[in-house]
Amino acid sequence: MIDIKLLRDNPDIFYKSAKARGSDATTIDRFFELDGEWRENLRSVNDLKHQKNILTAKISDAIKAGNGADELKDQVRQLNLEIEKLESRQKIIETDRDVVAKLIPNLLSESAPVCKGDENNVVVRNWGLARVMEEDVEYYKSSTANMGQYSVIDKRPESHVDLMQRLNLADLERAGKTAGARFFYIKNRLVKLELALMNYAVDYLSERGFTVVEPPYMLNYRSMDGATDMETFKDTLYKIEGEDLYLISTSEHPIASMLMDETLDERELPVRIAGISPCFRREAGAHGKDTKGIFRVHQFTKIEQFVFCHPDQSWEFLEEILGNAENLFKNLRIPYRVVNVCSGELGNLAAKKYDIEAWFPSQGKFREVVSASNDTDYQARSLGIKFRTKDGNRFVHTLNSTAIATTRVMVAIMENFQRDDGSGFEIPEALVPYTGFDFVSN
Repeated sequence: MIDIKLLRDNPDIFYKSAKARGSDATTIDRFFELDGEWRENLRSVNDLKHQKNILTAKISDAIKAGNGADELKDQVRQLNLEIEKLESRQKIIETDRDVVAKLIPNLLSESAPVCKGDENNVVVRNWGLARVMEEDVEYYKSSTANMGQYSVIDKRPESHVDLMQRLNLADLERAGKTAGARFFYIKNRLVKLELALMNYAVDYLSERGFTVVEPPYMLNYRSMDGATDMETFKDTLYKIEGEDLYLISTSEHPIASMLMDETLDERELPVRIAGISPCFRREAGAHGKDTKGIFRVHQFTKIEQFVFCHPDQSWEFLEEILGNAENLFKNLRIPYRVVNVCSGELGNLAAKKYDIEAWFPSQGKFREVVSASNDTDYQARSLGIKFRTKDGNRFVHTLNSTAIATTRVMVAIMENFQRDDGSGFEIPEALVPYTGFDFVSN
């Protein structure tokens, strides 16, 4: 949620930010309508209370003088009714205003590119030697701002869907029978590869000061609404029928809300947490996209980075958590690019977001595998998370980033490390101590 005082004092920066995002500024207009009504109503309440205080003093004087005060008491009773009515109205206005305020997006960082469409995200850097089909070279060059390294291959790698089926690593057909589309059974060495990725990411983050947490897999509405933009996410979340519970779509949300309504000591900051959990997503807006395989699914496992920090340090921490994710992919030797995400493609919470997009040679595309965001104090305001200073309490800043989303990384490994003879795929060296094998075949 935005800082309402800042919005009142500096409305222009919010209008400018909304315009850059391509957001509807009428939400800000509506806020000021309600806020004006709230202020006017408050003045009326205070005026009536002032009148009541004057009458109460007169009643006291009349009683001391031995005079009757019935008429004055009737006036006070009438004022009390009017005050009660206005205070009731005040609560309604305040609720409506706060609902509207929560729809106003976070202030955009000045370093976020002002544009719309994922294709216009700004390339920050590239890493790795990509294997690229001749017909995909122009796309690859333009997608890396002509700075990406690549080698041309003459045979397109097998799709991960066909490879998993041929190597007996997954059963998608039976998953469709038992659960529906976008679910899967993974088997044999693919299960071990997923466990290896989880342990690899957890070990890496543990060594860098992150506390590893397995959170609840369900959250109540108060926690979910504070941690995310429910208006945007409502079509993505699974609701538990008859319960005030939602299945989590990422461990970011239960980690963010675990400190809800708490005030930390400044010396406790920063708090670094690595969350490991399944993620459940309806993928309601992805009809027809990646319907086969395990790239875009309703259930997957993810290791998430999350940081609660001092406001003065949040931009440094954004680079830190992005760097952690990059190092994980460098160690896996998966080629990727980093993009600064367009203002028009940001959710309401993020002031700025980087994506890491891995290269998938079978698909001939870069695909998103990591998102790293600085939500500044927006999320903390909704959740009431503060820290103490000598000058009073302040809201923390919160940041989040994927470390490893296992299914997408497994697809990247299967596509990037296939042997040309079709016998199978290699395991990145960094994972061999965790898998116990370096190759997957029939």
